[in-house]
Amino acid sequence: MTTVSLPFSAVLLAGGKSARMGFDKAGLVIEGQPLWQRQLATLRASKPRELFISGRPDGPYMGADVPIVFDAEPGLGPIGGLAAALRQAQHPYLLVLAVDLPAMTSGFLRGMVETAIRQDAGLVPCVDDRFEPLAAVYPQKCLSVVEEILSSGADRSLQGFLAAAVTHGIFTCFSPQEAERSLFQNLNAPDDLGLRIEQPEP
Repeated sequence: MTTVSLPFSAVLLAGGKSARMGFDKAGLVIEGQPLWQRQLATLRASKPRELFISGRPDGPYMGADVPIVFDAEPGLGPIGGLAAALRQAQHPYLLVLAVDLPAMTSGFLRGMVETAIRQDAGLVPCVDDRFEPLAAVYPQKCLSVVEEILSSGADRSLQGFLAAAVTHGIFTCFSPQEAERSLFQNLNAPDDLGLRIEQPEP
């Protein structure tokens, strides 16, 4: 069955410092495949109309077959990467996936996009009373709010931004089913998920 084309872009957020890992986790090899390639394939399988990576100029994904978008101002954290991605996106919705969520599935992501478009609002999962902002759907109309946060120097955490956005109806949140919570296990150390992981060659 052919998947219906939906008006959304998708971005792999891969510009983090990986401080706890000790090296760029995007280049980790998991079950024979670099992590960034694994995550990009997951996003591609969700069938976006546009796909790109938000990362650093020296990242292991340089030379990938998709555009790379850099933060206009380094050091702003995930919200800086989100701002750069929203500026790049050509469609009304932006599906965001962090590079360190290797258990995430394209089916779950596609389902979120379909729900967001149907509800005409961004959509963010909420697990244990915390938003999961790095596997979520952002509407293009939230860019002005993100830009205002960056220019004002206000709280730049995605948790704070999403709390306000949900209150104002820009986003809705939902609680994943119990069986889906494992999708949000993030990879901060090589043994976090019990996967066969190899450190990238220097």
